[in-house]
Amino acid sequence: MAPIPTPPAEPQDSPDGYVGLDAASAERIARERGWSTVRSLPPGTIITMEYRVGRLNFEVRNGRVTRAWKG
Repeated sequence: MAPIPTPPAEPQDSPDGYVGLDAASAERIARERGWSTVRSLPPGTIITMEYRVGRLNFEVRNGRVTRAWKG
């Protein structure tokens, strides 16, 4: 039987630190800190709720991050 893959560890980074940044800078910083996927979404976007290790989500309004969360 094949071993169960171990997902990579998430960066030790707080999503709250991205709130208030402009979206382009926030995405650049997140990638520099090791997030494998960075997703920017407009407010109210309907998304699935599956959790993805290494993904950072931004809610962006008027070019600024208003909310950030893992998964």
